[in-house]
Amino acid sequence: MPRTPKPSGRKRLPDKGRRFSERRAVNTRPVPARFLIVCEGAQTEKNYFESFELAVRFKITVKVIGLGDNTLNLVSQTCKLMRQGDYTQVWCVFDRDSFPAGQFNAALELAQREGIQVAYSNEAFELWYLLHFHYHSAATSRALYGPLLTERLGRPYRKNAPDMYDQLLERQPDAIQNAQTLWESYGSDHNPEKDNPSTTVYLLVQELNRHAR
Repeated sequence: MPRTPKPSGRKRLPDKGRRFSERRAVNTRPVPARFLIVCEGAQTEKNYFESFELAVRFKITVKVIGLGDNTLNLVSQTCKLMRQGDYTQVWCVFDRDSFPAGQFNAALELAQREGIQVAYSNEAFELWYLLHFHYHSAATSRALYGPLLTERLGRPYRKNAPDMYDQLLERQPDAIQNAQTLWESYGSDHNPEKDNPSTTVYLLVQELNRHAR
């Protein structure tokens, strides 16, 4: 068993370097999270994520840009924007839509290479809205999400409505659970291009909520 060294009897002088280091450690504050979220839609997704209002309430930066561009071009533009700022997380938000499979997959591959996270929906972002109301696992064309949301909302769904976040907020935990369950239902053989319906928007929402606490 190792023996504990006995005091030498001499009074040890303070280590100035150590004191300075400890003082700096005490005063060090965590670096605030800085999110860059680049959306395919110029308004729908942009309006939703801007409504988190995290920059004001929780002292973190959330920059949301709606480029109105698609998959591969969107990720390419995000790469350029990412290098223009100091961000802790960079996300692309886009839909599967009816884009060629090769283009969609190439966008996912480019994002992975560049360290960009993707919140995609197959087929459309409105799937995330629908999952606030119930679990939805039937393959659905993007053209049908509007009527389905109109039925659930009890009023006509407007695609670029600026208040969707507020209207759905109390149901958000259900949406996260439903989206995660839907994702896990595909097992280990995920194929984002073919998995209709599916969405990873819940991952971005979870990250924003985590920094909001």
